[in-house]
Amino acid sequence: MNDLEPFFERLQKRKNTLTVFNPYREEFKLDNLKRYLELVFQQQGRRVLLVGEAPGFKGCRLTGIPFSSGRLFDEVEHPFLLQLKPDLHLEQLEVENTASIVWRYLCDQPVVPLFWNSFPFHPHPSRVQKKNRAPKKAEIDEGVEYLQMLVDYYQPDVIAGLGRKGAESVQRVFPDKEVAYIRHPSYGGKKDFVAGMNQILNDY
Repeated sequence: MNDLEPFFERLQKRKNTLTVFNPYREEFKLDNLKRYLELVFQQQGRRVLLVGEAPGFKGCRLTGIPFSSGRLFDEVEHPFLLQLKPDLHLEQLEVENTASIVWRYLCDQPVVPLFWNSFPFHPHPSRVQKKNRAPKKAEIDEGVEYLQMLVDYYQPDVIAGLGRKGAESVQRVFPDKEVAYIRHPSYGGKKDFVAGMNQILNDY
């Protein structure tokens, strides 16, 4: 993990703006992320990287961990989450629907992917903290730099984007590789999400 210190330092230094909130300026959320990554890196077997769009205001913004929420650790009894929970500091226990769907699906799978986002900070409308918005092109471009640092360290065997923004971001890092696109589970996409996940986790 020492090799990732420049990554963590860069995450933490990113300033908040009227339209972007950086959860990693809060030490306990950065510590949560470190604990999560450490446990992911300890896994044996195939390394799967799954990149989404951006943190949500009920999820990663509050926990520091992509594709998670505070309530997730009480709702879903996945061995990975049970092992991780005692090391975390969780102040606000909100429910984030995408996180719940993803982790309930993973309960029946042999691999826990490394989750990340194409833009690792929470984008929101101007001065409206408790709302999400899609990251802009310039923000996706900024996020590529963080993604590249993480990929260089993790060296994934399988890479996929969850949603179009996630897939586009991963393709920027791997311009010469085939990147799997997985439908986001929200807005009626759960069936296609499951089919896409089954393919990347079981067919490689």
